[in-house]
Amino acid sequence: WKITALSSSRVLGLASLNFLFTISHRFSTGFRSGELAGQLSTVIPWSYIKDFYNQTVVSRNGTGLSAETLTLMYSLTVSVFAIGGLLGSLIVGVLVSRFGRKGTVVNTTVLVFLAGSLMGFSRMCGSPEMVIIGRFITGIHSGISLSVVPMYLGEIAPKNLRGFLGLVPSIFIGTGVFTAQILGLHELLGKEEYWPLFLSVVVVPTFIQLMLLPWFPESPRYLLIEKNNVHATITALKWYRAKCDIQAEIEEMQEEQRSLSSVETLSVWKLLLDDSVRWQVLSVVVINIGMQLSGIDAIWFYTNDIFENAGIPAPEIQYTTAGTGVIEIIAGLVGCFTIEKLGRRHLMVGGFTMMGVCSSGITLALILQTQISFMRYISVCCVVGIIAGFCIGPAGVPFLITAELFKQSHRPAAYIIGGSLNWLSNFTVGFVFPFLQMSAGSYCYLVFAAVCFAVAVYVYVVIPETKNKTFMEISRMFSRKEAVLEIQGLIHDQLKLQKMNGYGGLEHTSLEFDSSSSVP
Repeated sequence: WKITALSSSRVLGLASLNFLFTISHRFSTGFRSGELAGQLSTVIPWSYIKDFYNQTVVSRNGTGLSAETLTLMYSLTVSVFAIGGLLGSLIVGVLVSRFGRKGTVVNTTVLVFLAGSLMGFSRMCGSPEMVIIGRFITGIHSGISLSVVPMYLGEIAPKNLRGFLGLVPSIFIGTGVFTAQILGLHELLGKEEYWPLFLSVVVVPTFIQLMLLPWFPESPRYLLIEKNNVHATITALKWYRAKCDIQAEIEEMQEEQRSLSSVETLSVWKLLLDDSVRWQVLSVVVINIGMQLSGIDAIWFYTNDIFENAGIPAPEIQYTTAGTGVIEIIAGLVGCFTIEKLGRRHLMVGGFTMMGVCSSGITLALILQTQISFMRYISVCCVVGIIAGFCIGPAGVPFLITAELFKQSHRPAAYIIGGSLNWLSNFTVGFVFPFLQMSAGSYCYLVFAAVCFAVAVYVYVVIPETKNKTFMEISRMFSRKEAVLEIQGLIHDQLKLQKMNGYGGLEHTSLEFDSSSSVP
């Protein structure tokens, strides 16, 4: 076990460190894997970018922009990231089939260098367009990476550490958020003249990745099941597993390969039409939409106002906000080191439930804070609770479990579906929340609470525990669930038919099921 853990940790530390840190940087600048502009204003004040846009237009045309036009341009700068993320998630299937998991991560680093250069030199060139295009390209890379990296980590990890390795990204994400928030302080890169440099810092960890990742093997499952390259698979497994016995793992991969009607990657349309995986697809849809509609986006959008209402002086809010990064790190550590003991379901159910309770608490606190002074501190505690609940489970488990619920041929299409819905939900929340807040006021958080509770119930009832199980074992669990539901449906139909014929009692019912129809 120790050897396996050391080997897998070595892979994780290098293969995903840059990705996680890169995504974290984007999180801290306002697009936290699809979150709103609220955090952008805590690191780079809106006024900096708006002033740059206005001054550039003045130098070109001699007249400035109206407040409405400036707001529109800034909103475009924010939302174009999600559009890029959606596009990136849609092309994942083609990329991973052609270049492999590791190959896709390596080859797409060029997007980060291009985006970083555009944003870094935008002020020097006097071009707001370079900022917007840079954000769009950054979004494309994020959309690709947020699907490929969990897929890669899930396939190289041994089954007893797959959950641990799948959630370690949460620790690096939290660390990245905290680091970016520190760099964004006014004493460091938070001054107006430094914001282009801050946006381009993303190229530094990407360069480290580009130097290190090519030395790592490709996913063994990809090499064997899709490329049928046994020699390369053995070499990769020996590298990842050190001195562990790899024969059983190879046999499990070969069993999965034989079970597939085709080793070709399924299209999204074929996956949606495949009745054998309808519960897996529905589960991916629910947890990915639920992750974005859980209210975490809204919390980042409103964090500064909540802290200000709690009596924190305006100049000190940036330090308080940076403290939320520490909460993310701690919550990520809790989730990472408990997932193999508690399981995926408990972390998701607990995380969503915690977020639902705290979202309800924020509504209550905001309503009563004018009458009861200490309620403003309750709202701060609820903010912390929502962030912690999100990072413990809902932030990372959906990406992990998407890999676990599907076989090799179905997995890329599943990530396309999950990633697309994730980004669409993100864009929807970013667009709708300001209007929801204006119309519903403090009650808007009850919508997110309802979503959180609903997702928690769905996960508890439908999704089985997948810890320490092979991909084939997980597939069989869903097959048994499907068979049970089919038998129950047949029983219900026959009972209904008997009742329609006047035989409502069970004693008059003749059900033609023999012992072979039973499901273990």
